Amino acid sequence: MEGNRVLVTGGAGFIGSNLANALAEDNHVIALDDAYLGTAENLDPAVDFVEGSVLDDDLPADVDALFHLAALSSRNMHEEDPMQGARVNVEGFINTVEQVRAEGCDTVVYASTSSIYGSQTDPCSEDMPVEARTGYEASKMAREKYAEYYSNFHEMNAAGMRFFSVYQGYGGAEEHKGEYANLIAQFADQIASGESPVIYGDGTQTRDFTHVDDIVRGLELAADHELDGVYNLGTGDAYTINHLIERLNEVLGTDVQPEYVENPLKNYVHDTKADPSKMKDATGWDPEIDFDEGLRRVCASYL
Repeated sequence: MEGNRVLVTGGAGFIGSNLANALAEDNHVIALDDAYLGTAENLDPAVDFVEGSVLDDDLPADVDALFHLAALSSRNMHEEDPMQGARVNVEGFINTVEQVRAEGCDTVVYASTSSIYGSQTDPCSEDMPVEARTGYEASKMAREKYAEYYSNFHEMNAAGMRFFSVYQGYGGAEEHKGEYANLIAQFADQIASGESPVIYGDGTQTRDFTHVDDIVRGLELAADHELDGVYNLGTGDAYTINHLIERLNEVLGTDVQPEYVENPLKNYVHDTKADPSKMKDATGWDPEIDFDEGLRRVCASYL
């Protein structure tokens, strides 16, 4: 994107700040965030920070494109207060889209989730059946349906990006999130400190780990190509949590063993793996940072 006025909700958070900073090189970017987990410290000076909620009546809506990333962004956050989760994740989406639509914006790119595929060891394509097993997943599916409404009824371009296990190391807008930080950042920090990471179950669960820089490129391309519908953003490769711990130890030069505990989570997604071919066909997007390179970047600050 170039020369546009852009609103990024959740713009001071992990993915949002990475996106806002990247877009600010060639655009006027407004980052809206309620400072629950985001912080203005994550943002470059070129980004205009507005502290506020996606539920507010007076959003900075006079924009050319909306990137809607604001959400209670984990199942645990949502289950602690399901009503607030629905308000922020669903009502907040509708409220924001309505306000930018009223100002003439017809390009919306928003965050969905790969969790709605459930546990899948085969690559997940966008035409597979999806299901809400948690309140968090229900809220993201509701977003997808409202986006379909805006596309069909208001002829907007509304692209839902189903993220697969997005990661970056601490120092990249994640450290302040604590227990809500991505798994790789948490585990790398614990192992570097000599602390045993806690693994639910036996560690054979798999994740399609996708670096945030690749996610940011995908979000930009979705807006550039005025995509509509839903698209996977994942690598197509999956690794066990045990392998992740092994590789982190190798990169860090440590030998810290994990602690295995019984999985306390109901409806836990055991395995994820993307089929990113739809996104590649539509935009040419391909992940550029593979698993090993990503881990080297995560661990660099500790070496």
